[in-house]
Amino acid sequence: QAQLVESGGGLVQPGGSLRLSCAASITIFSLYTVGWYRQAPGKQRELVATISRSGSTNYADSVKGRFTISRDNAKKTLHLQMSSLKPEDTAVYYCNVARSIGDYWGQGTQVTVSS
Repeated sequence: QAQLVESGGGLVQPGGSLRLSCAASITIFSLYTVGWYRQAPGKQRELVATISRSGSTNYADSVKGRFTISRDNAKKTLHLQMSSLKPEDTAVYYCNVARSIGDYWGQGTQVTVSS
């Protein structure tokens, strides 16, 4: 059974930085597009960033220039470096592996941006 485990969330002040990580126990991790999504209270889950197996990246407009997604296929890990954090970035962040037969999701890690 595939498993995605996120870590690195927490409380940070506006303007601060956090680095999220996702460890994947999944075969052939390198073949999938993987990404980060987030869900704020009372809102729908939304895409934050994705990275394809070739390394192409895609970001939500709201995080462009502030967040950087990266992957380490050898270690089967996914990262999200978040800088210049804003209160509106507060959400539960989820790791995602996109598959044609159904995505894998992690349990999520809470990020709270507050003074």
